[in-house]
Amino acid sequence: MPKFVLFIFLLLVSYHLQAQTWEIGGSFGAAGYMGDLNPNNPVKVSGASAGLFVKRNFDGYFSAKLNFAYGRIAAADSTSSSQQFRDRNLSFTDGIKELSVIGEFNFLKYIPDAGPNKFTPFIYAGLGLAAYDPRTVYNGSMVALRPLKTEGEKTPYGNNTVVIPYGVGIKYNIGGKFTMAADIGYRYTFTDYLDDVSGVYADKSKLTGIARALSDRSGENSGVYIGTAGTQRGDFKPRDTYFLVGFSISYTFVSQKCYY
Repeated sequence: MPKFVLFIFLLLVSYHLQAQTWEIGGSFGAAGYMGDLNPNNPVKVSGASAGLFVKRNFDGYFSAKLNFAYGRIAAADSTSSSQQFRDRNLSFTDGIKELSVIGEFNFLKYIPDAGPNKFTPFIYAGLGLAAYDPRTVYNGSMVALRPLKTEGEKTPYGNNTVVIPYGVGIKYNIGGKFTMAADIGYRYTFTDYLDDVSGVYADKSKLTGIARALSDRSGENSGVYIGTAGTQRGDFKPRDTYFLVGFSISYTFVSQKCYY
């Protein structure tokens, strides 16, 4: 390779590497879920969320982010407007821990303190892993539901699931190299047990103790239990979904001279 071609190649590589910038930040907000205890409301908030991230900005449009997020989701049939749900009387709470890699695209070229735009809308999608552990309150104590196999599973369902995050947001340069952003993102999961509810009522004669009590809670208030073995307990949909609403502040390590 001629020396001047090699020189130009190395110069371009060097420029490309300089143009890449790191960004770090944190977020706080809210979380919610759709599943067997909330089948219809995609924006029902049930808890708080928080997160930390490290991002690599490749130019003013594309970036990749390593993101850790925590979201608290919950639901209770007792608060439902549906009499059928109130009769079922199930409830759960779940603290989800998610680690994901997310690709982000800005609609406007955005480089804080160096680019032509103060704000931009953006979209994102990625791949992650989420750990979940549904629990409920019984006789004043918090009880883990997975090991109880409340629907008569032969083995407990898993404690984590692959998730596909996707969402939209808007970011704004609040001053210098600081960015404030707001976004809402949904998580397509590969489990129907975020809430410990999926299919049919178990045969209670094969359950004992707390497992038997929590498999069918319909009669706790009325004394009339409706959970006949093999009848519908969940909504039979194959998976649950959760979402995170976030407000973040981040700092970008960027040199202006790389972008002019």
